[in-house]
Amino acid sequence: MALKREDGRKASDLRPMQAKVGVVPNADGSAIFTFGDTIAIAAVYGPKQLHPQHMQDPSTGILRCNYDLLSFSVSDRKKPGPSRRSQELSKMTQWALEPALDLEGFPNTVIDVEVQIIQADAGTRTAGINAAALALAHAGVPMRNLVCAVAIGKLDKDIVVDLDKSEEDFEGGEGPTDFPVAKLANTDQYTLLQLDGKIQPERVKEVLSFADESCAKIYEIQKKALKEALGE
Repeated sequence: MALKREDGRKASDLRPMQAKVGVVPNADGSAIFTFGDTIAIAAVYGPKQLHPQHMQDPSTGILRCNYDLLSFSVSDRKKPGPSRRSQELSKMTQWALEPALDLEGFPNTVIDVEVQIIQADAGTRTAGINAAALALAHAGVPMRNLVCAVAIGKLDKDIVVDLDKSEEDFEGGEGPTDFPVAKLANTDQYTLLQLDGKIQPERVKEVLSFADESCAKIYEIQKKALKEALGE
């Protein structure tokens, strides 16, 4: 029997996506990216001189990322301020983005990326990475490529793309599985592979095939947002 998702999507279908750059006027670069009801805003500040001075690296700049959910972004009000989870996802965001950047061209500096989730319906870390990549490009930071990210999941035995919250909490079969993937656009270089849950090793190729197809679609949305900004 064919898989039926609550919102009518096929297994390989992403939720509706929107992207726009230049949404935070006082930032050096900024962007918004959405997967359905999940909305992420990213703002970039820098490159700027790193303080305190003892943290500076004369051979390269550094990237600092801060990811957080705003208190009103989830149905059960989140306690304000950083949590262990947000600190973990901040590092995931940093690691996903660093391979796209030429930080050696900016010694002794820092680039700060702030990612805020203003509405959460699963896929927040991947939406945040997509927004952050756009914001870095909008800031004029030299990049080898854009970074595209999507969460692949499993509903019972079916691999599906871009889980929403009800699917992320799916308890049937082998339980919930969330497999966030990030990669440099139009390449075979993955910058993030993270697994929450269980999946058979022989199915990882299937996951990556879904991710490659999805990231190609995400890249088109990102390019469109940047071209529209240049047109303006």
